[in-house]
Amino acid sequence: MALAIFLFTYVFIAGARLPFLKLDRPGGALLGAVLMVVFGVVSPAEVFNHSEDTAKHAIDADTIVLLLGMMLLAAYMSQAAVFRTAGAWAVRRARTPRLLLIAVTFISAVLSAFLVNDTVCLMLTPLVLATVDDAKLPPVPYLLAVCMGSNSGSVATFTGNPQNMLIQGASGISYASFAAYMAVPALLSTIIVAAALVYLFRNELSTKRFEPQPPPPPVDRWLLVLTLTVTVGVIVAFFAGLPMSWSALAGAALVMALSRREPREALERVDWVLLLFFASLFVVVYGVNKHGWAEEIRLIFAPLMAGPPWRETLGFAGLTLVASNLFSNVPFVMLARSWVPTLQNVELGWHVLALGSTLAGNLTLVGSVANLIVFEAARGKVDMSFMRYLRVGLPVTLVSFVVGIAVLLAEHALF
Repeated sequence: MALAIFLFTYVFIAGARLPFLKLDRPGGALLGAVLMVVFGVVSPAEVFNHSEDTAKHAIDADTIVLLLGMMLLAAYMSQAAVFRTAGAWAVRRARTPRLLLIAVTFISAVLSAFLVNDTVCLMLTPLVLATVDDAKLPPVPYLLAVCMGSNSGSVATFTGNPQNMLIQGASGISYASFAAYMAVPALLSTIIVAAALVYLFRNELSTKRFEPQPPPPPVDRWLLVLTLTVTVGVIVAFFAGLPMSWSALAGAALVMALSRREPREALERVDWVLLLFFASLFVVVYGVNKHGWAEEIRLIFAPLMAGPPWRETLGFAGLTLVASNLFSNVPFVMLARSWVPTLQNVELGWHVLALGSTLAGNLTLVGSVANLIVFEAARGKVDMSFMRYLRVGLPVTLVSFVVGIAVLLAEHALF
């Protein structure tokens, strides 16, 4: 029953549709979680057990709280015009459409290195659309810069994306140690994204100077200083080894208390559907793990990872890249978290899982939630098909993936 419910849930997670059920990914995950409880695979006590023994409860509250705290901080940064100010700065500094494309890629990457990439894409996309429309530039390369830059930059830290947050909760690796290994792959991946977009769209982007110079957006200076100061403080707390979930939520609560604004607007910007999706997936994957099916699934792929450590690493990396696109990266990471401790080099395994599952998001249009957020926001202005995206995503992902894995292997060999 556990396996049947798991496979039924993954039908919706993979983006498929059943003619008699109009369910999307969050709806399918919620139904799967409910079925796990209704059929006795997971008990209600296991779902809500607050024991310190994480093996005895399904939902990883630390990950949910960390995601909530970072979303709230991003919401207040949006109210303080941080994203609009960064965009206006890029427009003023860019001298040509190509330089603007590079600037958008790196702004998206840097913001996503510390904030949740889905939230960054949600905030940047309307700004980028307005900018390119005003300048009469083709929107597609700039929208790709937002989502692909966001995916690449988010590799750098645990707070860059949801799957890295899941890895943080399971690995026990410190924020500083993770960032030390992942910063260079993230930087190189972002450079590859920017270079590839400039090259692939070279015929659509002129070398003439960029004319529009939009005025700086109105800024709430108190809120701007407050949010930036608190966000830096939260990141310092991460590096200091303090509990990440409560550091993020404490920072968000401090901004909420001192912002001189009603909190409702910030709370409404939180992606509650994503939090529900996470909680539901935790229950579904817990049921599969509880009854041993996760181990059975791992054994199916074991021949790909048999042999010396380097072959095991490459096999696991390839599996992560493919499976993250077949099943979506967050659900795959939830499942694969129980596999990493069986690898010969466990810490390298966590780094490979983070890199592979995140860069996999650049391969296809449905590879990450960030991609879907960007092109859903651009619906009516941009018609992005699966194949059109793949023509850009395939070379970008393969090159950045190979370079990133090579860097990780070199780092672990040296350090």
